[in-house]
Amino acid sequence: MASKKLYIKTYGCQMNVYDSARMTDVLAPLGYAVTDTAAGADMVILNTCHIREKAAEKVYSDLGRLRELKQEKDANGETLLLGVAGCVAQAEGDEIARRAPFVDMVFGPQTYHRLPEMVAKATGRKTVLDTEFPAEPKFDQLPVPSAAQGVTAFLSVQEGCDKFCTFCVVPYTRGAEYSRPAASVIAEAKALVALGVRELTLLGQNVNAYHGEGLDGREWSFARLIRALAEIDGLARIRYTTSHPNDMDQDLIAAHGDLPQLMPFLHLPVQSGSDTVLEAMNRKYTADDFRRVVDRLRQARPDLALSSDFIVGFPGESDADFEATMALVREIGFAMAYSFKYSRRPGTPASVIAKQVAEDVKTARLDALLALLVEQQRAFNAAQVGCELDVLFAAPGRHDGQVMGRSPYLQAVHVEAGEQVSTLIGKIARVRVLSAATNSLSGELLAPRPISSSGEAAA
Repeated sequence: MASKKLYIKTYGCQMNVYDSARMTDVLAPLGYAVTDTAAGADMVILNTCHIREKAAEKVYSDLGRLRELKQEKDANGETLLLGVAGCVAQAEGDEIARRAPFVDMVFGPQTYHRLPEMVAKATGRKTVLDTEFPAEPKFDQLPVPSAAQGVTAFLSVQEGCDKFCTFCVVPYTRGAEYSRPAASVIAEAKALVALGVRELTLLGQNVNAYHGEGLDGREWSFARLIRALAEIDGLARIRYTTSHPNDMDQDLIAAHGDLPQLMPFLHLPVQSGSDTVLEAMNRKYTADDFRRVVDRLRQARPDLALSSDFIVGFPGESDADFEATMALVREIGFAMAYSFKYSRRPGTPASVIAKQVAEDVKTARLDALLALLVEQQRAFNAAQVGCELDVLFAAPGRHDGQVMGRSPYLQAVHVEAGEQVSTLIGKIARVRVLSAATNSLSGELLAPRPISSSGEAAA
């Protein structure tokens, strides 16, 4: 029986969400069970992200509050173990130990499988620091998942990056690209499905660069891995993120047309529509290369919708460069997107480029891009009104009798279900969309329909 409480605050990307879930699995044999507040915890872990501006400062701000909590517990004769994990820990481990010596453990994203050893070493007198890249892949040391948080789950298949975009710290904090053996991925997927998961999102810094050992001993591509996962009975939906345009090969594009389990919604970061900026970013493709990839995807799966990432105000970006980004957005059209002002990441090549863009110019460009992207998102959602969609229901809605699910395009869908709420969760049902908002849809349940072997409602 669990006798201690664990609270993990997760910053940033989906990979961190996955890592936090696996930390709970690693700590469960030590008697830790998850709680939703730091105040009631025996251990608090901040699982940090280094992508956003002032990431480290936000961590130190949270640590200041946790120091007070730790002191209160000490005064009451209680113990609070405090850990900092993730990419900020990897990049600034020694500095964290120096500035916040009350932190018991500081460990990078490749070492959390060694948490039991760190807990045993934590004495309260000196920070346990573990930010070395281990010789053994962490995935080989992780236990089989013992619990699922719902009907959807993340599954890490690839980690690290060899692309070295000039704005990005990931190669330095996550290390070189590593692909898990297919047998390990499939075993974890089957374990999650046995726990009630119906939709998996495959994760990687460059997930479509996957090249792991296959079940036949040969190297498998990402498309081959997805085809194997699609054969798992009970796994209705597959998604993946984050992909790189240069790794979108023809086999993967064909899989989008062949596999009903592979959802018609793809996150494909482009970052800029300017070839000059893309070259300065070291993205290794042109805007037209990106357009051609999109054309091939839409030929394979005509109902495919796209999301993307954009950085505005990259060093040296001119008005013409920014207009090229706006032109690409207008031409391709995105159902959803994430856009950011460029911010310097210490240690990256872009941080020392002399031609930094003025902050007010960045702000104006971001506002213009956001306005266009929100307009496209609203138009995409509005186009669903009157359509019938297969919705995977995941949780009760905002009030009694309502249930919430996700469309194939990852939109939140709210439906009035009355007494059917509990029976619908974990099921896929046909919904007619009645109205659309910027971030969600509302609809009505249609008459029950048979579910195909793929888990989608039959036509």
